[in-house]
Amino acid sequence: MFPFLCLVSISSVLAQISVQSHCLFIYLFIFTTAAPVDDKIVGGYECSPHSQPWQVSINIGYHDCGGSLINDQWIISAAHCWQNPYSQIVIVGDHHIWVNEGTEQFMSVDAIYWHESYDYQTLDYDIMLMKLVHPVTVNQYVKPIALPKACPTPGDMCMVSGWGNIYTDQVFNPFNLQCVEVPILSDKECEGSYPGQITDRMVCAGYLEGGKDACQGDSGGPLVCNGELQGIVSWGQGCAQPNYPGVYTKVCSLMPWINDILSSYS
Repeated sequence: MFPFLCLVSISSVLAQISVQSHCLFIYLFIFTTAAPVDDKIVGGYECSPHSQPWQVSINIGYHDCGGSLINDQWIISAAHCWQNPYSQIVIVGDHHIWVNEGTEQFMSVDAIYWHESYDYQTLDYDIMLMKLVHPVTVNQYVKPIALPKACPTPGDMCMVSGWGNIYTDQVFNPFNLQCVEVPILSDKECEGSYPGQITDRMVCAGYLEGGKDACQGDSGGPLVCNGELQGIVSWGQGCAQPNYPGVYTKVCSLMPWINDILSSYS
């Protein structure tokens, strides 16, 4: 069982950003190759620029995890992406991760809330909410994604996006945001792939024959089905491997917790 953390460092900010502690961080292009070879999105394609305007890059001097904008001041991601909030910068409106395109907004993090039942070993309740110091400016490049009104149905086609590695046999992180479509799998199919490891807070999506998936570097990013955020990239066995689909935090099952945090701390 491996969470989809990114160990390949690619950053594209070239900006000075004032954080809440009034320190300045200068983020420069960084490229290292100290990652396992099963990162990705695998089997996808370059997203149409800014077609996923809720997509977030959580940056700690390099791209570390993905996330999703759910309103103008809150980000949702995976709990296993947690870092000290003062070391994290949230980037919205990005597409080419090495180029400042003028569409990006660089946001400091005020507070992080992860589920009190989060289990770092099983990755149950793998969810966190990040409150930004200031609201983003919503525009054609930056828009929140709707939270689910109901749970997804097996067979629903969904979009996963991220800047994770695009190969399973070598390390190469893409410069541009990648997309891949995957179907929601049934609970029976999910449990069959991961006996005894799937909880009510998890949902599987992908192809049992393999070939398309999300993985390290895509952690925390969105699984969007019919215009709603139904999943958060969480974990899996390898990447795009036959009989091992991606496992996502099941957002619909955690809506009471999400609503409670938003109402208590907004």
